[in-house]
Amino acid sequence: MQNQNWLKQGIASCLVMASVAIVSGCSSTNSEQTSANNNSGNNSGKVIRIAIGTQDQVINTAVGGATVRELGLLEKHLPKTGEYEGVKYDIQWSSYTSGPPITNKMLADQIDIGLMGDFPATINLIKFQQEAQDVDSIFIGTLAYSATGAGNAVVVPKDSAATSLSDLKGKTISVPFGSAAHGMLLKALKQAGINPDKDVKLISQSPEVGGSSLRTGQIDAHADFVPFGELFPFRGFAKKIFDGAQTGIPTLHGIVVRSDFAQDHPEIVVAYLKAVLEANQMFREKPEELAAQIEEWSGVEKEVVYMFLGPSGLQSLDPTVRAVQVNALKNSIATLTSLGKIEKPVNPDEVVNWIDENYLKQAMNELGLKYEEVVAAGEDFQISGKDALTGEPIQDPKMAAQYWVQGEDTVTTFASVSNMLKALAKLQADGKTADAMFVHDLNNGWKLFAENSYFVTQGDEVAAFLLESDAQAFAAKTGGQVTAFRGLQQTYARKPVLVGTALGGG
Repeated sequence: MQNQNWLKQGIASCLVMASVAIVSGCSSTNSEQTSANNNSGNNSGKVIRIAIGTQDQVINTAVGGATVRELGLLEKHLPKTGEYEGVKYDIQWSSYTSGPPITNKMLADQIDIGLMGDFPATINLIKFQQEAQDVDSIFIGTLAYSATGAGNAVVVPKDSAATSLSDLKGKTISVPFGSAAHGMLLKALKQAGINPDKDVKLISQSPEVGGSSLRTGQIDAHADFVPFGELFPFRGFAKKIFDGAQTGIPTLHGIVVRSDFAQDHPEIVVAYLKAVLEANQMFREKPEELAAQIEEWSGVEKEVVYMFLGPSGLQSLDPTVRAVQVNALKNSIATLTSLGKIEKPVNPDEVVNWIDENYLKQAMNELGLKYEEVVAAGEDFQISGKDALTGEPIQDPKMAAQYWVQGEDTVTTFASVSNMLKALAKLQADGKTADAMFVHDLNNGWKLFAENSYFVTQGDEVAAFLLESDAQAFAAKTGGQVTAFRGLQQTYARKPVLVGTALGGG
């Protein structure tokens, strides 16, 4: 589906003139361009700083951040002809645990391009508009997003009796204040009939502190953004009781750039976006390999990276800025205003004035890509292929299941949970172990860790759910039985595997 011409490098010579002609609001005057062309080749002493602020542990920024950095993709696409001939690039990468420090350094002209979530990005755009002189911030692209809000989550200690938000009444909940998770939590509590100001005690904690507080029992629950709602349960000390997707409000991480940098160097902004497009495609082609590399760069386990960004993952890699992304930013303005985080009133509709997709469209044009192809590549990245046990084609990604065998390079995929359980029993009988098992919520298609999910069985049919209440409702409707994953494993360990195939990665 994707046009692979974008991997070829025969476009450098047209970079400068094409960018000047197409990228709106960023072109030099004819006389300035002529002067630059006349001076090409005389830039041996010229140094251009490219300072990029990212968040290595926030998986939504990992492909546009650590992947671009570690694989040298930006260097690959930087302009080297015309006014850039002989220029030396001083590429400065810095990583932070959240978006606000990136905004502060952008305002201080210490960072040119920033990668951050929707709430921090909104604050970034507003701060530049209201506080900076002669410079703005521009939202130029998306890194990863969820149309429903998946990625934000509420977790509780592993041994907690709480299974839903209603169980948190009178309890202490921590969350990074002013984050997308904060907005999600407030909305979710209100939907559950809980008054955030009276019925619970909310305190502000970073992901690191929140995780420590969960381990030591200092808090009853923690709400956070990507990837901590999955990372903490995967590490074995927490369980998820609420997913941001239950709110139905879109969330994203995106790219902002100082307007003066974009105006002075539109070709460099285009080059960075070309690097992001290439990184996205590399991840789609080899998700397990890139997930393992991201683990090395970020410290976040590859299974968690794969869960978010792999096929049928919780987040979609799509750099475009369409209605769903605009709505995420608009919702951020409304929520931040209600939280008192925006001092001067801002009309949510104003967000469209801060978005400029022309740099991204130029990057696509130079890579030989069409806009609709890029959108489709993100939307169509779903589980496919054949069942590793039976060889049957995988028809419905929502019913599929996967496991990642310890020591293997690729994930093994099955058309159903029951087929995975049969294969898992044989795997364990052979003395092997799966580091992670993935299933999908029957109602919504959300990717789940099997060990933290609820299941309903009816004979050989198995359906997975995030919420115990959903599993109970489905069991009541179908006459099935609710069970935990360990119970399922014990049942299938006693059943013979009727279909004999080689169960390798696939």
